[in-house]
Amino acid sequence: MHICRFNRDRLGVVQGELVYDVSEALDQMNIPKWPFAPGDPLIAQLDSVAPVAARLCEKATPVALAEVSLHSPVTLPAKIMAAPANYRKHVEIDAQDPGLHHGLHNKQLQGVERPVEKFGLFLKASSSLVGPAEGIHLHWLDRRNDHEVELAVIIGREARNVAAADAFAYIAGYSIGLDMTVRGTEDRSFRKSADSYAVLGPWLTTSDEIDDPERLDLWLEVNGERRQDSSTRAMTVGIAELIEITSRVYTLYPGDVLLTGTPEGVGEVKPGDVIRAGCEGIGEMTVQVAQA
Repeated sequence: MHICRFNRDRLGVVQGELVYDVSEALDQMNIPKWPFAPGDPLIAQLDSVAPVAARLCEKATPVALAEVSLHSPVTLPAKIMAAPANYRKHVEIDAQDPGLHHGLHNKQLQGVERPVEKFGLFLKASSSLVGPAEGIHLHWLDRRNDHEVELAVIIGREARNVAAADAFAYIAGYSIGLDMTVRGTEDRSFRKSADSYAVLGPWLTTSDEIDDPERLDLWLEVNGERRQDSSTRAMTVGIAELIEITSRVYTLYPGDVLLTGTPEGVGEVKPGDVIRAGCEGIGEMTVQVAQA
């Protein structure tokens, strides 16, 4: 099932080029009481909401997908985690660009086969999260701002010290993620956490829809020019291992977002550009770039 948040506060199921309004399914959710549990309420209660949404879809009047605005399917992630340099060609090609490495990152990555194991993951501020409709609003216009398309994994339930063999049982679904970044010498978490620098969309594709998330084609275009074109098969550290690594350190909560790394071809965007990004089995999204 492809579950979307559209027109700000509506819940929808996407089928082809149509959206079915199933907002009534939200009535299944328990209203939380203080102290509030960490995580996204919809993702935490997705097991009760999704079956009702499927039934409502059968009688709902569809709306054309092109006529709605799509927002992030996750609204309250406890954290956004991201795997650095998790595609070998990204390290071999992109990281050698002086405009990207600033004399630091290429040296750090030299001779490192599995950067995630050496450097760990980094965090992006949850306030950086937006959906396709909000678009990207660039900061630091005097510096280079780059796109990085990634497969985003949405955690479905609370988890700690998860073995890789059990990791997929904790996944609610998948989205396309844009890990936007400004280049420079500052810490990654600072440069990648500006408002709108984490784009999630176009919807949540539930885990049962994806047979093998580690074998999905992934691509990105800017103004019609193909920039990134790869597959999640090229990840150095796979999804299950990433969950094992992160859950050793963090308690994972429903709605936590795990960005799994970007393939080669990252590049600069400027105000006025239009990004189209897609992933096999999920779909595609269009995102406008503007000035903050």
